[in-house]
Amino acid sequence: MFNKNFLLLLMVSVMLSANACKKETQTPDDGAALVFKFKFDPNQVRLNNLGQPAIIAPGRAAQTPVFNSISAHYVELIPAVFTQIGQGQVLYKAPETTQGGAQAIDFSQSKVVGENEVFLSVPIKNITPGQYPYLRVSLAYQNYDIQLNALGMNVTGTIASFIGYNTYVGSYKIKNTNIPINANKLQGYWGFESSYGTLQGQAPAGATTVPNPLAATSPIPPGSCLVTGMFEQPLTITGSETENIIIEVSLSVNNSFEWQETGGNNLFQPLEGDVPVDMGIRGMVARVK
Repeated sequence: MFNKNFLLLLMVSVMLSANACKKETQTPDDGAALVFKFKFDPNQVRLNNLGQPAIIAPGRAAQTPVFNSISAHYVELIPAVFTQIGQGQVLYKAPETTQGGAQAIDFSQSKVVGENEVFLSVPIKNITPGQYPYLRVSLAYQNYDIQLNALGMNVTGTIASFIGYNTYVGSYKIKNTNIPINANKLQGYWGFESSYGTLQGQAPAGATTVPNPLAATSPIPPGSCLVTGMFEQPLTITGSETENIIIEVSLSVNNSFEWQETGGNNLFQPLEGDVPVDMGIRGMVARVK
């Protein structure tokens, strides 16, 4: 017969071993999260820098692009109209670098996502309870398809545009073509690809539209792309949430690609001298899904 002490030791050993295996396979649980996803809305109201409805300016033409992807540099919940930048609940700031000289967004570490893909997930336990009627998102990079006319033919082209305050770009891919840069690029730099080849350019300083309906009480720095928008209903955080809260960040892409029109025909004709001048998002609305 087995010794009773031996049996007891064997049972304890098995229990300790099982607990050890259980601890090894467990993963940290941060609880409920605030989850952000982007939506590209071609029918959302087209706004100007002050968050007011905007028409297309004389001498310009525009079209609504088909978005492939986007990236953001900064996300902040805003509790009041007088809340200044950084004084709200800052949820995210993308990596930056001085590799190109001045401080800049590090594009190689930027998270680029498509529509309805998770861009950001923040544990709710890390967010100060309260009501947040506004949201700030600093957009940094866009990739979308547009229609152009070249040599009498209508074709589809792809634009990659950098709309953050300053971005260090090692290289980037427009559609099929990799473009080496290895330098900082200020807001408004773009690359364009079609069956006719590639083009690059730089929109004028201050030309990128950045809607901010709180401009009178909470202005943004010139050259940034800190888009401000309202929640359809103020976001309420209690701190006792047990399920994820999904935030849909709906961006207006309504005629958001704008160019200097040279032919008077409202066709984007880059071979005829039409040049992009404004690639800013035309409004933002946040909603809990």
